[in-house]
Amino acid sequence: MLETIATIVVVVLLVIGIAVAFAASKPNSFRIERTTRIAAAPDTIYPLIDDFHRWTAWSPYENLDPNLRRTYSGAASGTGAVYAWEGNGKAGAGRMEITGTAAPSRVTIALDFSKPFVAHNIAEFTMAPEGGVTAVTWAMHGSRPLMIKVMGLFFSMDKMVGKDFETGLATLKSVAEA
Repeated sequence: MLETIATIVVVVLLVIGIAVAFAASKPNSFRIERTTRIAAAPDTIYPLIDDFHRWTAWSPYENLDPNLRRTYSGAASGTGAVYAWEGNGKAGAGRMEITGTAAPSRVTIALDFSKPFVAHNIAEFTMAPEGGVTAVTWAMHGSRPLMIKVMGLFFSMDKMVGKDFETGLATLKSVAEA
């Protein structure tokens, strides 16, 4: 009986070790991005992204917690604008700061999560005219520590976050085209 338990423990530890080793072999960084085309000029879309106060109209994360606490500081918009949030388990907590802009084509944001886990990423929005529409890309990239790599064996971050980006871009499209 003791031998059977010991064998089970060894097999379980071996499986865990193989899973961790496999996860460790994955890339150390990630990039998620989605693009949509909006029938509006970049000048119309850019202020919706460059001003955190306007994110409540389109960001998919704004509706995760009806009691979400928002704090705005720094510049009113553009480089130096800061938006911090704290909410329930779904919304979590964190801080965003616009670190670079090139009106009306690019907004770069330092994105720092503190709950439900700590993460430091970069979000980028680019707007490129294409004939009568504007291609808007929402991207996020950052490092992928071992624990995130292990979680990636069971959950696709690209699919989970990508869906949020698709929803946000669709809403941004509706707002900008209105």
